Amino acid sequence: HDRTMQDIVYKLVPGLQEAEMKKQRDFYHKLGMEVPGDIKGETCSTKQHLDSHRNGETKADENINKETSEEKQEEDNDYHRSDEQVSICLECNSSKLRGLKRKWIRCSAQATVLHLKKFIAKKLNLSSFNELDILCNEEILGKDHTLKFVVVTRWRFKKAPLLLHYRPKMDLL
Repeated sequence: HDRTMQDIVYKLVPGLQEAEMKKQRDFYHKLGMEVPGDIKGETCSTKQHLDSHRNGETKADENINKETSEEKQEEDNDYHRSDEQVSICLECNSSKLRGLKRKWIRCSAQATVLHLKKFIAKKLNLSSFNELDILCNEEILGKDHTLKFVVVTRWRFKKAPLLLHYRPKMDLL
């Protein structure tokens, strides 16, 4: 699923997202199951919008509810998609670690090297992300560097994707 493309389709086709949510809820209710993504004790803003429409609220109230729910939903579900994106290739630089199944990723330029360390450690089932070094052009990157900073300072004038290597941490005396 391409979430960005799905967001574009939902914005271009009026009422599609609400209809899809209703179909999904009806399906799960028919099976007697909880709807995935619902938080107990809270209702979805889309459901509130649909309920207010069914209850015959005025058109002005409906538009106000729709606008605020769409704004809230966009804020809650953005996941930094509107940020500048960076394409990255993560290569293993050691025989002691295995390579990632999917070495190509795209993420926010605001993500840090620490985020990448945590991601790699989780994918490789390492006990701690502190066991890793991430390098660009054979230079160890600081954990607080953003990917934008790395691209601007270490990957200047080179084409995407940003090539980063990871290896077990080396203790220097």
